[in-house]
Amino acid sequence: MANILIVEDEKAMQDIIAEYMQKGGHTCFTADDGIDALAILKNSPMDLIILDIMMPHLDGFSVCRSAREMSDSPIILLTAKSTEDDKLKGYDCGADDYMTKPFSPRILLAKADALLRRSGCAPLKTVNAGSITLQPASQKVWANGREISLTFKEYELLSYLMSNPGQVFGREQLLNHVWGYDFEGTTRTVDTHIKTLRHKLGDAGRSIVTLIRSGYKFEVTP
Repeated sequence: MANILIVEDEKAMQDIIAEYMQKGGHTCFTADDGIDALAILKNSPMDLIILDIMMPHLDGFSVCRSAREMSDSPIILLTAKSTEDDKLKGYDCGADDYMTKPFSPRILLAKADALLRRSGCAPLKTVNAGSITLQPASQKVWANGREISLTFKEYELLSYLMSNPGQVFGREQLLNHVWGYDFEGTTRTVDTHIKTLRHKLGDAGRSIVTLIRSGYKFEVTP
């Protein structure tokens, strides 16, 4: 699991990128502009940076130069421009890769994983949280040493919650991430899957906590 900083002033785009990076097993930190990004980098080392060029206060090129002085972490630049001069300027600032908007979030995740492998920070193969073990490569889950049989959506839901321990997710957020934005069902689908997950996990299911009127979160329990 890698720590990834996403610097993007468009909130919708920021959320989409974060969802895909988290789905890949990574922990995401977000910044709305270059100034916030540099403040985060000064206090928290990152394994990779995804950086938009067109931002208020401080553009991506300037952030890239400053980030490169603080860290050798891979940097992927995002931009609406695709001219050769812009790409050369980005590489000159210290960027490792470049993506032009609009782009596929899946391709962005693939690029991020490739850069992380080259830098020696490959995604975590197995996730352990309390008495639950999740193996992304085989999509297998164990609870208290017992293998649990989950449907694909149950696995995706558990994986997303476990990848973001302590973070509260509303039902709409979980529905959008696991079932997709074009899903025509209701948020009751989330409640039903959570109930089934808890039943299958047994005592370990207590890690999935309900917050009234807020949603769900994952907490590690002994």
